[in-house]
Amino acid sequence: MAFAGDWETCYRANLWSRLASRILWQVGGFDYASEDDLYEGVRAQDWPARFAVGRSLRVNVTAQKSPLKSLEFATLRIKDAVCDRFRDTGGARPNVDRAQPDVRVHAFLDATRALLYLDTSGEALFKRGWRGAAGDAPLRENLAAGIIRLTGWRPEQPLLDPMCGSGTLLVEAAAMARGRAPGLKRAFGFEKLVGFDAALWKRLREEAAHPASQGTRPTLYGSDRDAQALAAARRNLAAAGVERWVNLELCDLLERSAPADSGVLVANPPYGERVGSREALERFYPLLGNALKNHFAGWRCHLFTADLRLPKLIRLQPARRVPLYNGALECRLYEFDIVAGSHRSRAKPNA
Repeated sequence: MAFAGDWETCYRANLWSRLASRILWQVGGFDYASEDDLYEGVRAQDWPARFAVGRSLRVNVTAQKSPLKSLEFATLRIKDAVCDRFRDTGGARPNVDRAQPDVRVHAFLDATRALLYLDTSGEALFKRGWRGAAGDAPLRENLAAGIIRLTGWRPEQPLLDPMCGSGTLLVEAAAMARGRAPGLKRAFGFEKLVGFDAALWKRLREEAAHPASQGTRPTLYGSDRDAQALAAARRNLAAAGVERWVNLELCDLLERSAPADSGVLVANPPYGERVGSREALERFYPLLGNALKNHFAGWRCHLFTADLRLPKLIRLQPARRVPLYNGALECRLYEFDIVAGSHRSRAKPNA
């Protein structure tokens, strides 16, 4: 996805985006056929006009059908080209810091073309700045926000995560309902670039911190059978400033009842790549299906998993299957509509 705009647009996009991973600024592009071409094309860019030599640097390279044999060597050549441009201009080179750089340069190489970007986000945008405690396998925040959006949940509807773990889905739902800017508690890469407008950024942050509308008062519920996970959820909800909107309870999904006559259930149940053995899950999934049928009639239930056996094992027909990725792991978001007065799900065409 690409868009164009001024620096205010860039600042706002970083501050408010719930779904993006990073927002990159394209600063150059050129044709290449060799490592030498790559070096010369990168060195030709006016890097000192973009960031100061005192800023630390990291280079990331990705490629598709590139003729170059080594991405590691290509990364080294790009780093050298950036640093040599600084040395040519002012006699000094920026330091390299792979762990916590001030500035990140991204290069994307295809068969004939190199595109250069500066990372305006810095740390990936799923790092909202509130997480202090995590469960065994927490969802990334932007993936959790995407899952909430895909359920079709509206803030005036009850929402339950009955296997809430460290509470990521609940934090994201509460933040959406209350109109909280996801980037309000963190710093961004654009703050380290030449021309950063501190006054503009202060105004945008103040507007986000004190919005004219406080959003909707949501009705959110979370539960887990693990007391430590529930304690982590409480800490994370408090750190995000949304704890007052979420009712937490220590209980097992297989034993709990629905908190309202209808609503949206969303959960990230265990799967083999995550936690739990394959045999244990084969015993658990039918019990999960029975719990949904027996206790959640009238609810739209959404289960996110990498275990594609789930619909068969829980013995419910999905109304919808949405392919998603958790990192490199292919997953599905399954929707099951549990019809009141029946133990059969209402079938709908697959999306």
